[in-house]
Amino acid sequence: MQVLRGIPDHAEHGCVLTIGNFDGVHRGHQALLARLAAKAWETGLPAVVLTFEPHPREYFTHEVRPVRLTSLREKVGLLEQHGVDRIVIGRFNERFAGLSAEAFIEDVLIHGLGVRHLLIGDDFRFGRGRKGDFALLRATGERAGFTVEAMPTLADADGRVSSSAVREALAAGDMPRAARLLGRPYSISGRVLHGDKIGRTIGFPTANIQLKHRSPPLMGIYTVSVDGLTDRPWPGVASVGVRPTINDAGRPSLEVHLFDWHGDCYDAHLRVNFLAWQRAEERYDSLDALTAQIARDADQARAHFARNPL
Repeated sequence: MQVLRGIPDHAEHGCVLTIGNFDGVHRGHQALLARLAAKAWETGLPAVVLTFEPHPREYFTHEVRPVRLTSLREKVGLLEQHGVDRIVIGRFNERFAGLSAEAFIEDVLIHGLGVRHLLIGDDFRFGRGRKGDFALLRATGERAGFTVEAMPTLADADGRVSSSAVREALAAGDMPRAARLLGRPYSISGRVLHGDKIGRTIGFPTANIQLKHRSPPLMGIYTVSVDGLTDRPWPGVASVGVRPTINDAGRPSLEVHLFDWHGDCYDAHLRVNFLAWQRAEERYDSLDALTAQIARDADQARAHFARNPL
């Protein structure tokens, strides 16, 4: 799969295109990507995704960091799993935000990407003031020689499948609901970094995962499995939070205690799958009290795996 940073001035070839933020790459996104891949196969054209960095909400809210389900690296990896041939990462800045809907179609879709067939969600809006819509795309396509198709929103028994619904499920600790929306357990990927090694001194060594999510969509203590250590998932218990008993820095961290793991995993790139919520993060008066609670958390996670073997 090819990844391009920036939109070309002139496309060398035509493409089948979809546009979106694809945060989380949930089941609704997956249905759209399956249709994109099928249309690309029918036409013999590459399946292309146009996405944006930073997320448009980050650009418009400035100092307020919106909660993101996936980092850019995670999103690219997930898109690759669903038949995408090329990802174009558009820089969302003042110039891009100021493009009129008509200029977006002409400069980006036609000249920059060579669109021949465009697949969008039924709520897609674009251009300055979000004035562009499906009707404008279809009318322009009839004149410029590309076709447009809208995908209906996917829904299940609990309602609309969306990134917002995933965030709400994670915030509520409803991991089964989040997994149903995503079609997989929610996960965070990152490299193992050196930490302060306090966990080792209290009998619960942890892998400290680089957390690129500045505002993670979940906080607390979780039963987890970890991919990337061996050829099978590894069980553990994880904490996502600011570690109030250890320090008051306020920066979220992800720490995983791997059950019965005795190897060195520094610099490994791991994926932590969040299987069950256990409790909210708490502050304790002493390391002894914290250690006792971690032991209970570990026992709860081990009981989960006794009932649900990996």
